[in-house]
Amino acid sequence: MEINSLTGEFVHAPTERAFLQHKQDQTQSLLGFTLTFCTVFYLGFFATDLAALGWGHDTMALLGARIAVALTAGSCAWLAYRRVLSVPAARLAASLAEGVALACFMFIAVLRPAEFHWHAMSLAIMLVVVYLYIPNRLRYASTIAVVATIVFVVLAAEYSRMSSADKFTMGMLLVLVNTFGFLAARRFQYVSREEFRSWSVLKHAAERDHLTGCFNRRYLHDQLMGGRWRERAPDADSLSVVLCDIDRFKQINDTHGHGDGDMVLRGFARILQVAVRDGVDSVVRYGGEEFLVVLPGTDLAGALRLAERLRVTFAATEVVSTDGATRLRATASFGVASVDLAQFTFEHPLRHLISAADELMYRAKHNGRDRIESLQLAGPARKSGAVR
Repeated sequence: MEINSLTGEFVHAPTERAFLQHKQDQTQSLLGFTLTFCTVFYLGFFATDLAALGWGHDTMALLGARIAVALTAGSCAWLAYRRVLSVPAARLAASLAEGVALACFMFIAVLRPAEFHWHAMSLAIMLVVVYLYIPNRLRYASTIAVVATIVFVVLAAEYSRMSSADKFTMGMLLVLVNTFGFLAARRFQYVSREEFRSWSVLKHAAERDHLTGCFNRRYLHDQLMGGRWRERAPDADSLSVVLCDIDRFKQINDTHGHGDGDMVLRGFARILQVAVRDGVDSVVRYGGEEFLVVLPGTDLAGALRLAERLRVTFAATEVVSTDGATRLRATASFGVASVDLAQFTFEHPLRHLISAADELMYRAKHNGRDRIESLQLAGPARKSGAVR
């Protein structure tokens, strides 16, 4: 999980997407709060327009500009609070609100040209908000901030009554604000991703079997049994499981040692993990040499095809022993259970499927090993069959 030292983002695009999705709820909450806060204060500062200009056409124009900012930022804040936004949509809302607010700020500065020194201070505060408080991609925030700074400096040179020395000092201070704003935002982005990286390592250690990399029993009970499999395939009309056990595994350990036994386990796990759909199916190390494959959206026929492919592939695979001189081969027995979710009457189908697959797997062992036993659950009624 390498982090880019300049942007503070993960170099690996899928990791960056996972981070952004993980933080999206927090991002939306912060976006909504900050834009609401900014909307209130942007409207409140209309009092300074009245104090500076009195009531007139220019003041009415400034009020219109502030209302435009309030409508834009307020609408984006409402969306952040009331809708589930995608990452690009949240960034678009942040950039739109920032762009409109800064554009209207330039309009205010032009209509109140005698106060450019105060406007410079106001812009510096707005730039800090853009860099640090409105959640956005750093390259977007920095682009908006730098463009706003350049436009403001040009307007100051054209409309302000400041001396050349004051204008130069103001420009240098705005450069300083942008520099430190960028560095602070980059540091914040970097630290956030370091926290996510640490969280991912701990999460992986808590959910994964250290030897094979498959999910462990804790993940099965805390996540899959709790219905997480539905999130992986929300439109699934069927659910299947494959429970498999390596035949005569104790004999492998006793004859060749636990190191070679671990090699066989890792080899079998790799075959399972390569065969399933990433992000949809789940491979769980169910016991010592037992593995469970959870297949949302797969019917019995599809699960049987997968199990047969796994059986044939594993039986044909040679595992090189730790000394490099011995070629090990093993077989596995499979229990396959499936259910039509529309017809199943029990509350927790996965629990029933695992129980059924466990019985089927031991039936396959009893019937000669290196074979598949299958079952279709349909409420209380069950139909069984066998495949070799």
